[in-house]
Amino acid sequence: MRIICSFLLLASLSFGQNAPAASTTAPGCGPIDIHFQVKADQNRHPTIQPDAGKAVLYFLQDDAEYLTRPRPTTRMGIDGEWVGATKSNSYFYVLIAPGEHHLCASWQSSGGAITPKDTAAAHFTADPGGVYFFRARDFWARDIGTAHVELLPLDSDEAPLLVGKFSFSTSTPKKSSAPSE
Repeated sequence: MRIICSFLLLASLSFGQNAPAASTTAPGCGPIDIHFQVKADQNRHPTIQPDAGKAVLYFLQDDAEYLTRPRPTTRMGIDGEWVGATKSNSYFYVLIAPGEHHLCASWQSSGGAITPKDTAAAHFTADPGGVYFFRARDFWARDIGTAHVELLPLDSDEAPLLVGKFSFSTSTPKKSSAPSE
């Protein structure tokens, strides 16, 4: 009886441990506890050319295949730091240094859908003066109740078409309610 009780106690302790979140293991993602407030402007469609010695990276969130509401807010990260967020067919851009970069798209909210894959990652090498586009495509299949995000490079001819249709996204980190140490 003692052996059985000991086994059950150890088993219950192992189930109580939290497994690390997927977004903490992708090298492009930032800290899991950082969240953004997002505003999208349908009337603005700014673009930018790279500064000398820099490249431009556009992040687009495409919700055409996300068939429910509300849609997810997606944080975008580069090399372990969140650089902004998008929501509902929107985009933003950042200037980056040339070289290899690790990217991340991670849902900060999933709109209530079941989320087996709420984080996606990619990497690429930026050249000075280059302009790059990555699309976070959100999917939700109502008939099977699963959701996921993909992060893929977007063709430079296709990208301006989407930028012209999508809203421009601005985001600010939300203040943490946790006490500071």
